[in-house]
Amino acid sequence: MDEERGKSSSSNNVNLDIGKAERSVWLMKCPLVVSKSWQSQSHAGAAADSDTQSVAKVVFSVDALHPEDPSSLQFTMEMAGNEIGNMPKSYLLNMSKDFVPMCIFSESNQGKVTVEGKVEHKFDMKPHNENMEEYRRMCRERTNKSMIKNRQIQVIDNDRGVHMRPMPGMVGLVASTSKEKKKITPVKGSDVKRTRRDRGELEDIMFKLFEKQPNWALKQLVQETDQPAQFLKEILNELCNYNKRGTNQGTYELKPEYKKSVEETGSE
Repeated sequence: MDEERGKSSSSNNVNLDIGKAERSVWLMKCPLVVSKSWQSQSHAGAAADSDTQSVAKVVFSVDALHPEDPSSLQFTMEMAGNEIGNMPKSYLLNMSKDFVPMCIFSESNQGKVTVEGKVEHKFDMKPHNENMEEYRRMCRERTNKSMIKNRQIQVIDNDRGVHMRPMPGMVGLVASTSKEKKKITPVKGSDVKRTRRDRGELEDIMFKLFEKQPNWALKQLVQETDQPAQFLKEILNELCNYNKRGTNQGTYELKPEYKKSVEETGSE
């Protein structure tokens, strides 16, 4: 059993190449357009059987007056050429050392895994200030292209088009294939524009209505007076009490002081 385990562990590690494990490498986060440009150049170089192909040049500068100051270090990257469209050619590399220790691995087409090195510096890549406006324009163009929908034409089996004919004022459409034609009722607008009466005139109308019966629902009063519901509520809040419970729940009745005046008017 021990021999079998030793063989299996050795077979699992046989493809791992650790010859470059101690080599220092840089990890860089780059814009998508830069990554695509490098990939296209890599494929072009592979097609041309070129082993080494320069895709960019890194320029390292330091302040000679303060060489020991970490903030004086500056990294810039210049693209080698053959970029996609109007891609910026100059980029700033913001270096950071505060990151989790990492190693870089690669895998060949034959399945061989290699440790390429351990990450010493981590960079965030962004376009140079002088190219920022050009980069924004390119991003906007890319966003606009992604928002364009590819429209397709679909053939509909039912070529009579009954479900596509506009029929204003109708609730629904009835298929012509149905044996029994259903009655189509027109749609009535829920909010019909009504003209407000004079406040005093409306109060007189309300008193006369409450002479006929003591309790009214808001919907009934809207139909009787032909007034806007909101305007009617304002009058009702002044003249009436709203019944929230009991046998007359959901209706309005005159306040006691107005009931007396109505009764006196009726007796006269």
